Amino acid sequence: MRRGWLTCNMRRLLYMTICGCFLSVIAAACQQQKNTELVHLSGQTMGTTWSVVLLPNAEGTDAAGLKKRLQERLDQINRLMSTYDPESEISRFNELASTDWFALSPDTAQVIELSLEVSRLTGGAFDISIGPLVDLWGFGPGEQGEKIPSDQQIREGLARVGYEKFLLRRNPAAISKQVPELHIDLSAIAKGYAVDALAEILKHQGVDNFLVEIGGELQVSGHRADGTPWRVAIEKPLESTRDVAAIFPLTDAALATSGNYRNFFVANGQRYAHIMDPSTGRPARHKLASVTVLDQTCARADALATAIMVMGEESGRRFCEKNHVAAYFLVHVNETIAVYTSPEFPAFAEEVKP
Repeated sequence: MRRGWLTCNMRRLLYMTICGCFLSVIAAACQQQKNTELVHLSGQTMGTTWSVVLLPNAEGTDAAGLKKRLQERLDQINRLMSTYDPESEISRFNELASTDWFALSPDTAQVIELSLEVSRLTGGAFDISIGPLVDLWGFGPGEQGEKIPSDQQIREGLARVGYEKFLLRRNPAAISKQVPELHIDLSAIAKGYAVDALAEILKHQGVDNFLVEIGGELQVSGHRADGTPWRVAIEKPLESTRDVAAIFPLTDAALATSGNYRNFFVANGQRYAHIMDPSTGRPARHKLASVTVLDQTCARADALATAIMVMGEESGRRFCEKNHVAAYFLVHVNETIAVYTSPEFPAFAEEVKP
């Protein structure tokens, strides 16, 4: 799912900050007095906010120094992968009108490699080249609008889309287009990757107990100050309010959620959401309101959540069961919301009623 980055306008930033970020960390600030030794760090990145809650190690934590290091790492990733920065590595590749090899940083090459793995696994439901179609429907970083493209425009857009239309080389890291007009967008995986990058810094600093969150995508390690698991809430898929659907205790896991109920437009009585199906060039049509994926890395969880939202409730369910994906579905059924939990999900989390 595409999401806004720091340079977008404020209305777009609000949409994209909310879109797909249906998680809230439960009450780190509302813990009992005995938990006040937790350290809280936060800032802005990728058109949204980031936050870290950690339990210092025995040597203590230089909060100011650690925050500076985390922010610098986020700024580095943003400079590489933001489609809103015309000087970013991805933007410069997208502007390249040739099939020559384009040198990549190790970070970007790693994200693209994982993207291709998920694309192959999901049969193309996840595709980082989907950008031209997202733009065509008015959900991209350019001019926004409520417009329905013509069939001809969709066919032309599809001709520029396809993860099989670019090649990745790892040593030395480089990428090349097979179609000069191809563009890629890492927005559906970059936030997850950034979460993993911050978690790696914390672990290298000897911090074992933490929660890292960027715009709702998160990774937890260890436990809270009172020895209990971190508690994460999933929102109900409601357009006008933000209520909790379920709360899960998590330890040593990454989590990402994707949904289609906040970023959409209505034209001629039809609802068009931002989740784009790469196989049709049109917004995905199904009853799946949101899906939450748990995994060992947030980048993979982020990409898989997007792919399952493209598939819909039936195909997504079969995919999760076949590939042992831990997922939590919220599905529109008439006027109610039904829940489906994949067989692997309880191994990561046990639901706690709000």
